[in-house]
Amino acid sequence: MVKKGKLTYYSTMLLAEKEKDGIITIHGGTLFDYVFTIKWESSGRERQAYIIHQYLKGLLKLVQEYEQKAQTDVKIRGTSYIINERTAEKIGLRTAKTDIIQYIILIYNYPSLAIAQSIAKKKPAFPKMTQIKTFEAPISALLKRKAIIEQLCDKTEG
Repeated sequence: MVKKGKLTYYSTMLLAEKEKDGIITIHGGTLFDYVFTIKWESSGRERQAYIIHQYLKGLLKLVQEYEQKAQTDVKIRGTSYIINERTAEKIGLRTAKTDIIQYIILIYNYPSLAIAQSIAKKKPAFPKMTQIKTFEAPISALLKRKAIIEQLCDKTEG
């Protein structure tokens, strides 16, 4: 899908779908990304910091790209069981209603998600599907919090 231009990597762990109807849907890295980009000798804490760093780095790159295009009214939307509401709000995202299709996709991909989370934590781990949240915000809201996103990105850099 990357070759066809339907998905773009903004960092090693953050992908985004092509904008559709004013919305860009973002996704965490694939299982392939977890296997081939995470350092196996890293601790679980270091791995999780790397993943969060890559999310923030990719988010910054995406926001900057749309800022340059002067398309700051475009919304970014993502569904996750990793990011908590407090952190999301801190960077300018707000909770949105999770689409039932997103739940179905995550349930269908549960084995891959469990393997990815186990790699991230460096021990067996299983995502809590009750913690699934969808977050969204226009790029303009994220630009207002750009300094905070950059600080968090710097803080998580290994």
